This record gives sequence, C-alpha cells and structure tokens, in this order.
Amino acid sequence: MDNLTKISDLQAYEQAIQGQAMLVFSTTWCPDCHFLKTFIDDLVAQNPQWTFYYIDRDEMVDLCIDLDIMGIPSFVAYRNGQEVGRYVDKLRKTQQQIQAFIDQIA
Repeated sequence: MDNLTKISDLQAYEQAIQGQAMLVFSTTWCPDCHFLKTFIDDLVAQNPQWTFYYIDRDEMVDLCIDLDIMGIPSFVAYRNGQEVGRYVDKLRKTQQQIQAFIDQIA
C-alpha cells in the first residue's frame, strides 16, 4: 500500500473520484489487508488505466460510513465522479479475484 496515493481528507477524495479511480479501503491492523501488500503493486502495474488510492478506514470513518464500507479490505471504483463498481466484503481477496472485479468494470 506504500506505493498508493493516500487519501486523508474529503477534498482529496472528491478530487480523486473525478478521474478513473480505484479506492482501496484498508487499515494498518487488518491481516487480510496486509495480504494485499504481496500483490497490490502487480495489480497497479497491470491496470494502468486506473489510478489506485489508499484510504485508511480508521482515519476516514465518516466517509466509510457514508459509502457503506463495513468490511475491509474493500475496493470501490469511480469514473468521472460516478461509482462504477465495488468489491466490498470482509473476506480476504486474492489477486485473481480483484483482477476479475477490475475486468468486469473495464
């Protein structure tokens, strides 16, 4: 997650979603979120049409409540300010599952 642009306020969120943005909701204490670190850079490289952003759920609780992000890690995709897809649940996600999600909204 270190290579993703971190969103830490609503202004940055509003600006990010105006493009083609893949928001990755995570926390520092979540084991399944740490699992993403083993392949997130590969996903970013394989999907240059998306700009990937990291949002720490514990730092942006109100936004996560507004977006109904209860499970982590979760992914929400935006294009030109509109949500175009979401992969939100509390289960561990594999690289293949996330890539399949990205492929279906491409």
